[in-house]
Amino acid sequence: MKSFTIEELTNILGGEMVGTTDQCILGLEEIEKADNSQITFIGSRKYAQKWANSNASVAIVNEGIKVVPGANRAFIKVKNADLAMAELLEIFIEDTPYFDKDIHPSAVVDKTAIIGDNTKIGAGSYIGKDVVLGKGVIIYPNVTILDATRIGDNTVIWSGTVIRERTVIGANCIFQINVSIGADGFGYRPREDGRGLVKIPHIGNVVIGNDVEIGANTSIDRGKFSSTILGDGCKIDNQVQIAHNCVLGRSCIMAGASGLAGSVTLGDGVVIGGSASIKDHVTIHSGATVGAGSGVLADVPPGKTVLGYPASDARDKLREWVATRKLIQ
Repeated sequence: MKSFTIEELTNILGGEMVGTTDQCILGLEEIEKADNSQITFIGSRKYAQKWANSNASVAIVNEGIKVVPGANRAFIKVKNADLAMAELLEIFIEDTPYFDKDIHPSAVVDKTAIIGDNTKIGAGSYIGKDVVLGKGVIIYPNVTILDATRIGDNTVIWSGTVIRERTVIGANCIFQINVSIGADGFGYRPREDGRGLVKIPHIGNVVIGNDVEIGANTSIDRGKFSSTILGDGCKIDNQVQIAHNCVLGRSCIMAGASGLAGSVTLGDGVVIGGSASIKDHVTIHSGATVGAGSGVLADVPPGKTVLGYPASDARDKLREWVATRKLIQ
């Protein structure tokens, strides 16, 4: 079990120690649930009010929040408690699942596949024809990677993920469990005789940049003609749908259960709230934000925040909701 003194944690975070304690810290916890062996976080006055009743012996506190640690308790004052928390979580991460062999005997690896140094492939995984895996790739059990896919160095792919043929994935990516990459897009047209539907083939692929993280049970469909593209640094939550021919710029964020219909374009740094849905062929320009649960039917200008269904300027929408409530009352 990992253990740190208050002095060690203060040095790690580069913060200022206020008060003192001889209690060693064994982990992290929310302020209401922490015991005296755990460190907690005070990022606002709301949580400062809970400190007196907390059992934690140490808290990371944002500069400017006025609260006193108390007897045998201490604070580590930092500029940003959220970022300090992320740094500590990295320190307390438990060891990942163990590989006793680099390639498990039950894995099926095609003879044409190229496997980089220090890459590990778990039990029951399948690596197809002409696949190229970079150095230090980690593939957990029961992953499927189909023909001619290329994956960059140090990417981690968790169990249950399926990556269809000709996908291109950058370095330092993380795919959580049961991700689907490169499935056919959703495309159908009525038959001329009116009897049923014609399936539209999708012959493109998916291209994913570096430092991309994709959450559990998320689906990213292949392009119809060319590529569905996710730029460097994108972070995609669980249960997200990204349809065929979508293009995401750098460092976009999509929260859980949100979805992009076909051929949506997101600029750099776009944020999509949970359960939001974006109509096909819409462009959301760089720096824009879509509120949770919104339905976007038209292009969104750069830096704009939109909200509601149909989505419109957030300030206008909030005024509209207030006026409607007054009418009802």
